[in-house]
Amino acid sequence: MAGAPELVGFSPSRDMERVAGTEDRTSVPATAREDFRVRCTSKQTVMELVELCGRFVRQLGDALPEEIREPALRDAQWTFESAVQENVSINGQAWQEASDDCFRDSDIKELEDQFDEIIVDLATKRKQYPRKILECVIKIIKAKQEILKQYHPVVHPMDLNYDPDPDNP
Repeated sequence: MAGAPELVGFSPSRDMERVAGTEDRTSVPATAREDFRVRCTSKQTVMELVELCGRFVRQLGDALPEEIREPALRDAQWTFESAVQENVSINGQAWQEASDDCFRDSDIKELEDQFDEIIVDLATKRKQYPRKILECVIKIIKAKQEILKQYHPVVHPMDLNYDPDPDNP
């Protein structure tokens, strides 16, 4: 029939039926087990964004009556943070499994640059300071030699008398 709307039927594939069905979980194909969480690389960045969005949640609480504001804000903040943690993966790991001390590539690059500068500085000092130290040591030794040349001990001779009999004074 021309002009009549066509009905397109959608039937889920057998793989999807297995996932949605009550069958054993071992029969779920790899594509159906795909992680649908938001993939992130830095837990710290996600925490910064949660804090930023948390400010908006607190601003929404300003419209609430005073008597329910505090518990409602606490509940909304907890719900929001929990939802983010459940729906975000850090480098393929769940929120709880991901470590807090992940470095960003830019941080690592910055640290490598600083490390390179320190190495160059140290290598330069290794060449310069032995010469400077040697100069100082030579000056100190010459100064000590000059002081020793000028030192003439003054000794006053004493008259020593020899007593033949030590018992008689």
